Amino acid sequence: MVLDGDLRVKMANSCFYESFHVSKEETENRLLIELGDGQWDSPSLRALLHEVLSSRHPVTDFEVEHDFPTIGRRSMLLNARQFPLKGDNPELILLAIEDVTERRKANATLKADELQYRRLFQTAKDGILILDADSGKITDANPFMSGLLGYEHAEFLGKELWEIGLFRDQKANQAAYRELQVKGYVRYEDMPLETKSGKKVEVEFVSNVYPVDHHQVAQCNIRDITERVRLERQTREQAAALADLHRRKDEFLAMLSHELRNPLAPILNALHLLRAESEGTRLQQNARNMIERQVGQLTRLVDDLLEVSRITTGQVRLEQERMDMRLVVERAVETSRHLFDRKRHELSVSLPPEPVWLHADPTRMEQVVVNLLNNAAKYTDDGGRVTVVVRQEGDEMVLRVRDTGIGIASELLPRIFDLFTQADRSLARSQGGLGIGLSLVQKLVEMHRGTVEVQSAGLGRGSEFVVRLPVLLSPAPPILPTATNPAKRPTKSRRVVVVDDNVDAAESLAELLKLSDHDVRTAYTGPAALEVIEAHHPEFVLLDIGLPGLSGYDVARWLKASPERKGMWVVAMTGYGRDSDLQLAKEAGFDAHMVKPVDPAKVLALVAKDVPPRPEA
Repeated sequence: MVLDGDLRVKMANSCFYESFHVSKEETENRLLIELGDGQWDSPSLRALLHEVLSSRHPVTDFEVEHDFPTIGRRSMLLNARQFPLKGDNPELILLAIEDVTERRKANATLKADELQYRRLFQTAKDGILILDADSGKITDANPFMSGLLGYEHAEFLGKELWEIGLFRDQKANQAAYRELQVKGYVRYEDMPLETKSGKKVEVEFVSNVYPVDHHQVAQCNIRDITERVRLERQTREQAAALADLHRRKDEFLAMLSHELRNPLAPILNALHLLRAESEGTRLQQNARNMIERQVGQLTRLVDDLLEVSRITTGQVRLEQERMDMRLVVERAVETSRHLFDRKRHELSVSLPPEPVWLHADPTRMEQVVVNLLNNAAKYTDDGGRVTVVVRQEGDEMVLRVRDTGIGIASELLPRIFDLFTQADRSLARSQGGLGIGLSLVQKLVEMHRGTVEVQSAGLGRGSEFVVRLPVLLSPAPPILPTATNPAKRPTKSRRVVVVDDNVDAAESLAELLKLSDHDVRTAYTGPAALEVIEAHHPEFVLLDIGLPGLSGYDVARWLKASPERKGMWVVAMTGYGRDSDLQLAKEAGFDAHMVKPVDPAKVLALVAKDVPPRPEA
């Protein structure tokens, strides 16, 4: 607008009327201080405007903040000068009014953002570097970066990253920076960093490019991950240590089972010698039966102990065939009957009249049923009742083993199949066992594509285990045996060499073989075995693995390497029964592998055959 010497409005442009929402009639020929609600009635403004006329001194950026009646609270910036600058016309004032409200708000917001950014920048617990995106030189660094590297703030400025310990050298620095300029973002999960003092620090490096005031900058965030790397390294070392511990545990279990089997073998042999000698008195018979039962129990415990590593590594092997589940249950009941007889349990077995055909491993299925029966007998008081039911329900075989025993607490039910879990370890319930049986049951059933579950109404109310397995809906017709002549006993004795560093085991087995008219020699070391075999020319060598001087593997390799001993039958008789042990025996040339304690009847049957069966048959 244009004002005269009295500060009366001579004229205003259209922008004035539009901005203040007023008309020409409300404005022209009126004093400035009368406009609106007296919004321009400011003594300081009047003084400045009069000074414009008197001294020709212009008004520059005079700010007025006011609640205007038509447009609300606004910030206005006023500039004034004499108009025209030269001439004979009356002196006038040209007053320019600029609405700077939004600019003031934007500036205030920007200052708040800058303040917040600066606060975050200064207090961040990660190192932050700001780089010029064109030159790659540092323009700012936060305090954490100074603490991390040991440089003062001024020492960062103008340097490239490689000069403060990042990247191996200038070439690596430039390659990374070119990648940043192309992609706009780079990340290094684990970058070595060297501090000013030469200390090595592991850091995570992330950088991205963005514009600031129409200029590209690169922000680098650097996180100290030394502790994280240490923990990761520690975790890897612990995992390796656990793996080594697991391996040594398996080796210990294998050795333990071997050492436990060694004394069991001569005990079992001695029992058979006593039985072959005479029936004896009833007391002697009872004593023999008792020892035989306990040897069987010890053997099962050793077998379960060895199965731990097989369970955890998934190395349990299945020899599946067409089988009738009824026969498996009958054999399992006979195996466990002595437990029920000893505790005067009432054992009820219900089997269907028709076969229940499965494609399964009969030995493993018998192991499942025996473990369930032993578990029922173990946790059922004297005089209790155990019920076994087998039924075919649709396309499933369902086995139920129910007892009236101590039951299972509700908090234990979810863990009952976990390895080494036992229901009650108190002295009053010291039932023995290793807590392996039920875990074996679950693993073996699942390997046969079945399920096992347990139900119990609580302590003192018994329990029921239910096994479900898929049946063969259309089983192949049974193979009828062809008429053959019964196997004849050999017309002459066999020449046998028994080699074992356990003298009792070797002598007892030799005596058993001699009772069947076999010609037997014994040896207790590897070198002695070679001498005896050279002198005796045996047909069978029953050979222990762990021998002094030469191992059983070495002896077997020596025997198999000689063409003149091609027909000799070499049998491993050892306490080592892992899959890896069987593989080693096969590679050494053994014709068969028997795990101690071996049933003497099986040894006699093997030696008595005219043509011993090969392992692959």
